[in-house]
Amino acid sequence: MKILAKLTLFALLTSLTTSCVSTRSTLKNVDDNAPIPTLKGDTFVLTEYSKDKKYGFDPDYPVNVFYKNTKDENLNAERYLRALAGPNGEKITYTKLESCCPFPTKRTEIGAGFLDIYELTWEGQKSPIKLYINIYERGYLLVPIGLTIKK
Repeated sequence: MKILAKLTLFALLTSLTTSCVSTRSTLKNVDDNAPIPTLKGDTFVLTEYSKDKKYGFDPDYPVNVFYKNTKDENLNAERYLRALAGPNGEKITYTKLESCCPFPTKRTEIGAGFLDIYELTWEGQKSPIKLYINIYERGYLLVPIGLTIKK
C-alpha cells in the first residue's frame, strides 16, 4: 500500500508540475544484467566493495536492490542493509527516513519510482550516514566506501 500512495502522490505532483519533471532518468548505475543476489537466511551475500565514492551516497548512484517478485517493497532493501557493518565491523542499525527523487521507470504502472533514504548508525560513529536505495531497478550490489561486510 505504501508504494501505491507514493506513486499516487507522484502522479499528482507530475500533473501539477509537468514542465518541471524530466522524462529522462538521471540514475547512472542501473544494470539489468547484474546477477540476482544470493541469500543466506534473510540477508544478501555481499562480496565486492565499491570503488566509487558516490555509490549509495548520491541520488544518481543509488544501491539498486530490485524488489520484483517480493511481497514487501522494503524486503530487498532490508536484506541488503542487514549485510552491512560499520568501518570496523560494528553492528549497524538503520531507519528509513523518507522517499525522494522521482525518476521514470518501466517497472511501475504509472511509469515513475522513488528512491528511499535510509539513515545508518553504529556505536562510536560521529554522525549518521544516509544511503539512497532504489527498489525498482537492478544493479550490482556492492558495499559502499566506508562500510564493511557483516561477519
